[in-house]
Amino acid sequence: MEDFFIIILSTIFLATLLNIFLKKIDIPTIIGYIFAGLGITYIFDLHGMNNETLSHIGEFGVVFLMFTIGLEFSIKHLVSMKKEVFVFGFMQVFITGNIVGAFARHVLDFELKTAIILGFAISLSSTTIVLKMLNENGDISSGYGRKSLGILLFQDLAVIPILLMISIFVNDSASISTLLLETLIDAIIVLLILFVIGKYFMDRFFSWITAVDSEEIFLISVLFVVISASFLTHKFGFSYSLGAFIAGMTIAETKFKYRIEADLIPFRDILLGVFFVTVGMQIDLSTIVNYTGIVILLLLSIMAFKALVIYASLFFFKSVQKRTALKTALVLSQVGEFALAVFALASFNNLIDDSTNQIMIVTIVLSMILTPFIIKNIKKIADCISIEPDNKIDINSSGYKDHIIILGYGSLGQKIAKRLKDMDVLYVVVEHSIKLVDLAKEQGEPIILANAAQRSTLETVQVKESAAVIVAMENEEKIRLMCEALDNYKAQVNVVVKVENKNQMELIKDLNITYVVDESEEMANILIDKIMTCKIA
Repeated sequence: MEDFFIIILSTIFLATLLNIFLKKIDIPTIIGYIFAGLGITYIFDLHGMNNETLSHIGEFGVVFLMFTIGLEFSIKHLVSMKKEVFVFGFMQVFITGNIVGAFARHVLDFELKTAIILGFAISLSSTTIVLKMLNENGDISSGYGRKSLGILLFQDLAVIPILLMISIFVNDSASISTLLLETLIDAIIVLLILFVIGKYFMDRFFSWITAVDSEEIFLISVLFVVISASFLTHKFGFSYSLGAFIAGMTIAETKFKYRIEADLIPFRDILLGVFFVTVGMQIDLSTIVNYTGIVILLLLSIMAFKALVIYASLFFFKSVQKRTALKTALVLSQVGEFALAVFALASFNNLIDDSTNQIMIVTIVLSMILTPFIIKNIKKIADCISIEPDNKIDINSSGYKDHIIILGYGSLGQKIAKRLKDMDVLYVVVEHSIKLVDLAKEQGEPIILANAAQRSTLETVQVKESAAVIVAMENEEKIRLMCEALDNYKAQVNVVVKVENKNQMELIKDLNITYVVDESEEMANILIDKIMTCKIA
């Protein structure tokens, strides 16, 4: 047990150290986590060690990522993306899987079962890396971000039949038709359970939880919902992340969407860090040394071929710009984490030999390592190849611009909102209390339930596009917290803050605040003005 804690502490220390250095040269933290996993494996000689527990912990990073993505896409949004998911996604997986499988069978002389698994596993891209990077870059709502997300969602759904194929290949006791029928029935049951619960119970459940007014209990209840949905789909033979995504979609229909998203993001990112550490632990340097030529050839061939298939599939539709097709193709050219799971299961069932399995693992991980650099420089790469301008489509935009953001809907926030409404000024309110949000909705106010101290909340209300932000809170700790969040946002935002006295002003004097209104001083000036205008008999 003591050795285990030493390994954990060393991993955290190494990951922190690497990411501090990498951040200074603008390299994504994903790379730091992967190299930390690789380093710890060799420092403590963990080769051959059973990392199943750590892998399960890391897998929940993917689960929470898919949950937060689900929050962005309600059922209406998914229906509006049916072309991206079911047309573009299907074409990419079907074409890539069949061509790679045929090549493995007829050129590389693999057995038919092995060739099929290789083909469709390679068709899968990295949902975790791509969506994390697109969210960080703010490109998830762009034209290529929308196409990438749609294809990735179909790939996540395609994992189910791919895993089912492995079950069919190793199961001699049941017929294919029986297995397919059982899977279809299980899928219908899971969807019915999750959507019925989501539609009729989710809103009431979180209303009941928020009535207690405890941040801790609220967060625990969110974790309970996510893990329960993931466990349910897993028990029926589907992936954990599929259940989390569906749960997110059902909550997206409720008023708790923004608050849940903001509260869960830090927790999600920590678990994603663990996931990438486990990815790094799967790199075998001896394989890279012994099969350098094969690994490099496979890496370049797979990424180039996948990019070509995706570009050709999108280019076939005249409605998709060449530049959008190009950027989508580059972003999804890697092989993803679900392929690692497919190869692990295939290797366990002796469908792939150990040598092929290790070569594919190293190739996949290297493609994942290259991806953040590609996404980080996607515009520069596209500029070198294409001259067409970006066609950005915002899939979840509030449509606000040059608006006023009011943080807090207490007595002051209500008065400010009323004045702005009378003046016909565009504004939006952010409030953390469910009672005040319900009150505002009754009064027809444009309000969202969220924590304004979270960066994701500020992005949701488009703080960069706002004319000004008014911090209308009474609690001095919350005032400081909101001002810190706005100051750390590093955007040119006009921030107006009301403080009660000089002491509160001292709390925020070190922050970049545009204008601070001292209530006691302003009140004193008003009283003096009134006195001076009085007529004394």
